[in-house]
Amino acid sequence: MPDRPLLPILGQETRERSDAARNREALLGAAEQLVDRCSVAGVTMDAVAEKAGVGKGTVFRRFGSRAGLMAALLNRSEEDWQARVMGGPPPLGPGAPPYERLLAFGRSRLEVNLRHAALINAAAAPGARSSAAYSFTATHVRYLLDQLEVAGDIPLLATALLAPLEAPILVQEVEVEGMDIDRIVAGWEDLVDRIVARRRDR
Repeated sequence: MPDRPLLPILGQETRERSDAARNREALLGAAEQLVDRCSVAGVTMDAVAEKAGVGKGTVFRRFGSRAGLMAALLNRSEEDWQARVMGGPPPLGPGAPPYERLLAFGRSRLEVNLRHAALINAAAAPGARSSAAYSFTATHVRYLLDQLEVAGDIPLLATALLAPLEAPILVQEVEVEGMDIDRIVAGWEDLVDRIVARRRDR
């Protein structure tokens, strides 16, 4: 089982927890370097173990499977992105008007999902990726739509805005249909404008 906690030993609990955290970071760092060098498709559990200087069994104990390792990489990237949304500079972060934040969110989410499309696909095993990432984006978009006083079913309108930003749709548009990013962004912003035009009666 991945990330199984160690049994407590008197006087060693803190050290073991810090060692486990260091080992996990070393493995993720090695995997990130290999992704940058070889692409997601070229990363194997053997290569990660060799890069990190540990046995292959250690990688499997930490992450369970290759999909689990890819999901952990994806989660780390997602945490960094969410931190920028919640506390980074505007317009993605706080401090800009909600309309500007919504547009910045769309472009940023599109870029992140497209950049990590292969990683998202590699992590797509049962239980490998939680719904936390989608819950965060949905909550954020609902909040901005509410701030903009948009009329209608806010949860469903948020879903309509998030769907075009999902990796499978973006890959289809960019790699299969040959659309450029600016065209996709412009189309998404047009959808935003149509939704935002539905203001609540004051």
